[in-house]
This record gives sequence, structure tokens and C-alpha cells, in this order.
Amino acid sequence: MTAVPFPLGPCVLLLVITAAACDLRTRRIPNWLVATALVAALPAQWMLHGAVDGLAIWSAGWLFGGLIFLPGYMVRALGAGDVKLMAAVGAWLGITGAIETSMIACMVGGVWAVTVMLLKRRMKDGLSNTYSMLVSVTGGWRQAVQQGEVMRAVSVGRLPFGVAIAIGALGTIVLSVR
Repeated sequence: MTAVPFPLGPCVLLLVITAAACDLRTRRIPNWLVATALVAALPAQWMLHGAVDGLAIWSAGWLFGGLIFLPGYMVRALGAGDVKLMAAVGAWLGITGAIETSMIACMVGGVWAVTVMLLKRRMKDGLSNTYSMLVSVTGGWRQAVQQGEVMRAVSVGRLPFGVAIAIGALGTIVLSVR
């Protein structure tokens, strides 16, 4: 783990806490918040690392941060706001920070989702949805339909994944302190 330089940590925490609060309240992460964070991250990276290295860290971080959750968006497991928020976090924390944040966020989100399914007694529907997503990702949906396997689309519920991203970013920052 690399240490998160001073101004970046508080800025990321402000971003993810605001995004988590919006996601909890409205189930949306505002575009203005993510766009502002992306724009503000560039001069912060420039000041810390210089123009060339700062631009490289910023662009690689937001690109990788956005791409890491893009498959989840494509199978409708995540919203576009979650992908954009992760891109903004990557712009602030770089590729390594984006990887660490996404890993923690996925662990938190997975435990949270299983807990909700257990509490709602909807584990069978949730597992069926997961199976449907995996089949659609692997391109086997035509074969599954031909074999008569039921492709479920019953929603078990939506989680505000911005909260999991916020916990992931907090974990990344806390774990980077030496």
C-alpha cells in the first residue's frame, strides 16, 4: 500500500461521503459531484507530482477506476453513478488506490447483499439473478434458453453501492497511513 498524500485523502473522503449520502437519500450519485471531483483532482495531482506525472496519474486513475466497474454496469448490477464515482476516486488516488478501493467496496457490497437477501428471505431469487448475470456475461444465454433454463429477472432490491465505495475509499486511506 502506498501512502495517500495529505490533500488527497480529505478531498476523497469529502467526495465519497457526499456521494454516499446522496445515494442513500435518492439512490443516485449526482453528475455535478463526480464532474467537479474529476476536474478538481487534476490540479491537485499536478501540484503533488508535477504536470507530466500528475496528468499520467490522474488520467490512468480515472480511466482504470471507471473501467473496473464497467462490467458490473453492463450486466445491470451497478448504476452509472457508481462507475463514475469510482472513476473520480481513481483520479484522486491513482490506479493503486482505485484497485484497493474497488476490492474493499466489492467485499463490503457482497457481504451487504448476502445479508439483505438472507434477511428478506430472498436468497433463491438473488442466486438466480446472479446466475442469469453470469450466463449473460459468458454469452451462454441463448443456450440456456434453448435448454429451458429459466432466466430470472426478479429484483431482490437495490443497494446504494456508493456507500460501499465510500467504505472502500475510507479503508484505502486508513490502511495507507503508516
